[in-house]
This record gives sequence, structure tokens and C-alpha cells, in this order.
Amino acid sequence: MESGALFVAKISITSSMAVLYATIGEIFAERSGVLNLGVEGMMLMGALSGFATVHATHSLWLGVGVAMAIGGVFALIHGFFAITLKVNQVVSGLALTLFGIGLSDFLGRPLIGKVSVKFEPVSLYPLYKIPVLGDVFFSHSLLVYPAYLLVPAAYLFLYRTRYGLELRSVGENPSAADTVGIAVARLRYCYTFLGGVLAGLGGAYLSLAYTPGWKEQMTGGQGWIAIALVIFAMWDPLRAAGGAILFGFINAFQFYCQAAGITVVPGYILRMLPYLFTIGVLVIITRWEAARKRVGAPSALGIAFEREE
Repeated sequence: MESGALFVAKISITSSMAVLYATIGEIFAERSGVLNLGVEGMMLMGALSGFATVHATHSLWLGVGVAMAIGGVFALIHGFFAITLKVNQVVSGLALTLFGIGLSDFLGRPLIGKVSVKFEPVSLYPLYKIPVLGDVFFSHSLLVYPAYLLVPAAYLFLYRTRYGLELRSVGENPSAADTVGIAVARLRYCYTFLGGVLAGLGGAYLSLAYTPGWKEQMTGGQGWIAIALVIFAMWDPLRAAGGAILFGFINAFQFYCQAAGITVVPGYILRMLPYLFTIGVLVIITRWEAARKRVGAPSALGIAFEREE
């Protein structure tokens, strides 16, 4: 394998991590029946709070913890409106994104251009010594490696555990789940919170490892791409990992073409591809009722649960 191919493969991994964390989190939330379109706002607040904490304390792991907590708190705001007040989940999620964008832009202005400590690449020995694959997969920052465990763990949890079965039942038929004693509202709150925590982690990865620092709207729409990837993956963590790596590959290939001076495919075309994909999937959402069964969405996704007395 040539060095150019190695570069693209390695950057594909690093470019995919933020959107991967956010996608896995959104899968859990949507499997419970809660559609959260506030992922972009949660990622931005996670990125800002993580960087601000590290800039003030010089503690990277404290910054990660704060970012995850802030993402979870923002998700609970959406949960309160969507689960307790039973407002339209699309409206609530969009409001959360707009709130997150505006608040992060306002609070983050003093931090633009500031520098702080960051996560440096750490090679995992002896895995790093594996020919070719070692350099591609095991020479990244410490925020990359948890994703290698998260994806299979999420898959096994969803499809091989009783708790995963309860989660899927709440998203498919909450009334039936309620009749057998499953606390529908509590589970929806828990998994909505988990989705926010992972979105905050994705934001922290951006500001503390991938592109260390803070700038306005630094997620660049990755929250929307995460929502599209959930549908692309049919709510499956393994497929989501493949979609995230595909997104990372497009970014990596674009960087390589620029560095190598390759102009066969204009760079702006490559940069557009993930967002064109996102627009296409969001168009599917607008035709939700017609597309729900074809894409395998949870039957109760986006539908507020009304417990029968």
C-alpha cells in the first residue's frame, strides 16, 4: 500500500470520529422513539464547553467530562419538551439546534484564536506494530480508541441483551411495552440523555483533538450528517460505523487531492458530497409516513406516548 493510500486511510478514521459518536448517540435516542434534530447544537455546546474547560483548567479529561455533561443537559431540555410536554419533536429539535448555535457563538467569542493543551496521538503497543493496519488504526489520540469498543458494544446491547430488547420495544410499540411494566418515559429520558452525552463527546473530539481550538460553528454541519447517517444505517450501529468512515474517507480524499495538487475532481465538489447526501436523506424525512416502513424506522419514532388510564 502506498503512502498516499495510507494517509487517506488514516485520516478517514480521524475525520469520522466526531460524526460517529453523534450517530451512535442518536441511534439510541431514536430507537427509544425520540427524534432529536438538535444534534448540531449539542455538538457545538460540547465543543465549546470542552475547550473552555481545558483552557481554564488545563485538564483534558475534565474538559471531556464537562462536554459530555453539557451535551446530556441539552438533550434533557429536548426530552422535557418532547416526552413530558409532548410537543412536536421536529420543532423542539430544530429549536435546540438554533439555541445551541446562537449560544455557542455568543459565549465562544472570547475564546476564538486561543490555544490550549490538546490530545496528542498515542500509539498503542503492540497493536501499532501490526503491518499497515497498525499505523492506520492504532496511532491516534486517546479519544479515538473508545469508538472501537463503542460500536460493537452498542450492537450487542441492542440485539443481544434484555435491556436492548426493552429499548427497541419502547420505540416500536410503547403501549405494549407499558402494559408489561416497562417505564416508557423513563427509558426515553435515559436514552435521549445518552444521545446528548455522545453528541457532546463528538464535539469535544473536534475542539480537543481533531482541530484543537474554538471557532464559530466548527462542527460544519456534522450534526446533520449524523442524523442522516442514522437513517442511512437503518438504525444499526455497525452500518453507522461504515457510513461514518465513508464520510471520513470523502474528507480525507479531499485533503489528499489538495496536498497532491490533483484537480481532476474539483475540491468543492468533494466537499459538497456529504451535505448533498444529508439533504437527500432529510428529503426522505419530509415524506416520513411513506418512507417509514421502507427504511426500517422504529414505528413510534417521533410520536409522543400517551399512557392509557
